[in-house]
Amino acid sequence: MTNYPEHMARWSAGHPWRAITGWFLFVVLCLGAGIAVGSNPAGSADFGVGEAGRGEAIARDGGLAQRPVERVLVEHRDAAARLDRAEGGAVAREVAARMRKLPEVRSVAAPVWSKDGRAVRVDVTLKGAELDGKKHVDPLRAQTAAAQKAHPGLRVEETGGPSISQGVDKLRGSDLSRTEMIALPITLLTLLFVFRSVAMATVPLLLALTSIIASVGLSMLASHVFPDAGVGTNIILLIGLAVGVDYTLFYLKREREERARAEGKLSSQALVELAAATSGRAVVLSGFAVAVSSATLYLADDVIFSSIATAAIVVTLVAVVSSLTVLPALLVKIGARAERRAARRGKRPAAAKPVRHNALLRLTARRPTAVLTVGVVALLALAAPVLGMKLTDMGRETHSRQTQSMPTFDRLNAAFPEVKAVHQVVVRADADRSDEVRGALRELAVTATKDDQALAGTYTLRTSADHRVSSLELPVPHYVSAPPAQDSLERLRDRYLPDTVGKLSGKVDSAVTGDVARYADYPAHQKEKLPLIIGALLLVTFAMTVWAFRSVVLGLVGVVLNLLSAAASLGILTLTFQGSWAEGPLDFDSTGTIGSRVPLFLFVILFGLSMDYQVFVISRIREAALRGVPTRQAVLDGVGSSAGVVTSAAFVMVTVFASFVSLHFIEMKQIGFSLAVAVLLDAFVIRVLILPALMLLLGNASWWPSRGMGGARRQTGTPVAPPLANVG
Repeated sequence: MTNYPEHMARWSAGHPWRAITGWFLFVVLCLGAGIAVGSNPAGSADFGVGEAGRGEAIARDGGLAQRPVERVLVEHRDAAARLDRAEGGAVAREVAARMRKLPEVRSVAAPVWSKDGRAVRVDVTLKGAELDGKKHVDPLRAQTAAAQKAHPGLRVEETGGPSISQGVDKLRGSDLSRTEMIALPITLLTLLFVFRSVAMATVPLLLALTSIIASVGLSMLASHVFPDAGVGTNIILLIGLAVGVDYTLFYLKREREERARAEGKLSSQALVELAAATSGRAVVLSGFAVAVSSATLYLADDVIFSSIATAAIVVTLVAVVSSLTVLPALLVKIGARAERRAARRGKRPAAAKPVRHNALLRLTARRPTAVLTVGVVALLALAAPVLGMKLTDMGRETHSRQTQSMPTFDRLNAAFPEVKAVHQVVVRADADRSDEVRGALRELAVTATKDDQALAGTYTLRTSADHRVSSLELPVPHYVSAPPAQDSLERLRDRYLPDTVGKLSGKVDSAVTGDVARYADYPAHQKEKLPLIIGALLLVTFAMTVWAFRSVVLGLVGVVLNLLSAAASLGILTLTFQGSWAEGPLDFDSTGTIGSRVPLFLFVILFGLSMDYQVFVISRIREAALRGVPTRQAVLDGVGSSAGVVTSAAFVMVTVFASFVSLHFIEMKQIGFSLAVAVLLDAFVIRVLILPALMLLLGNASWWPSRGMGGARRQTGTPVAPPLANVG
């Protein structure tokens, strides 16, 4: 045997208890090792991209990086009543005194009153890096709650980046638990419908869940090479349940087909080996394709996409391993049990059913040109809205108001609009030029605040202890996504900075960073990397298909069809989320934009997942062609025999992805929605209509330049299957 899946299946089927025990031991070891070593979360330095990232690096070099800040807001509980200045001031001072006693606190600023005198705030800066603030926010919240309890007539509440980040984590966790409660029962019901057996339906779900557990542990280990940006577990759940069930489903269905075809003449072990030699190879190819496609995300040079790539690769490869090792063992045990039960009852094995073709496939066979034309035109029409797609990063203001501290965030920003965002101009020069640099920054601040209505009239100028780095902070009374904030960033970079700091002679390194710059530079970075990644993705998909099927034509077909389904999915996504018509049904508030990470994520993951169906369907077609069946009949029989399992697998994937639409975070909603739509289009339009229509029109040219098909037809004595009209 030269088929490695068959090698592994033979050993597993011959030693079922060893294989089963070994798998569960592997899962426990992976999780245990991950917990023992712990994960390595990404730090502030890992997230920087573009000029904003360069500016943050300069600021960190001088100890002037942005720090975690919590703000305590004091208002009258009755929104219409005015806060007594004496009472409000006393409460603010009490809050400040409470906070200064905490070891987590770096500094507490003097209370600041709003312009209308209705509110007062206390700014509390925490120790540590900006991203570490959420780990230390609980003691501050406890002191705020104590102050609130002591003054029930007032509203004393806390908000800020750390508490909101903590709230996002909590809400995301509860959301993911809810998606599991939705996806798991529907997946189980689908598998029960497919197999009509509780044991057979439980196997895919069990292997998917154990693969996810093992992958979580392995991803913790991998995070020490590729830091975890906090999205790894989400991706493992999203991808792991989908591919884990799919791969097991492909394998199980083939074993059931071989069992029916054998009519009791082969043992369970022999049947498992037959399934491994066919569907086992397809699973390996599919998993490898998903892993390689996901690896192109490393080209994004971004910690978030690196985390996504690592999680997708790990969970996909673990799912493949489970389907090739423990699955054959489970099938042998279940099959032997079924055989004993059938023998006791005296039941004869069910005979294999002829390949049946559904109405869509019969239509495709009769009118391939029309079906191809209509299908392609329809997908292009669905893709048209992509031309108007607007990509942005999702600012903090887009978070669900069910997130902890977000209602207070809204009230704080209404009373103190100057805290909505900040520009930070950083300059690095020789220490003896510190006064010169500070003078240029003061000139910049005065000019900008007088000339630019988008900036507040105050500024903060700081210098590092070694006098090499200076920082100017300009408050922006607009959310980072607002046009005035974006315009002010453009003027700051293109006019104010060159006209002041830019005129300093000698070696001076300067950059504009801050909230608005981060928001603007991240989508720009993604747009810059998108062509490189898409190009690599197309090349990988083409090479994988050519390698798997020895056909350049099928490689080109796979690339074109994947582009079609991805473009159509993005078009539907744009139509749905950039407008407001779907806000009610999908429970979101439209930002008029698409998250900058969504298109790239969709392209990469969809290209990988599409290979599942591509490999499985074309493998069936190729098997028939190698037996001597003419290409036309091979296409119809291959698509017809795989339609049921592809439909079932797609339904499972759509269920998993669609469950993410219920999440409270709009970018995750968009990802789940777009993937669900993409899988629907790929499974029910591309693989059932467009692919067979195209292959029917291409005929033997589908296999070019491979000569294996013709040789197989000449050498085989296998009779040709009856024409379509006589089947089903």
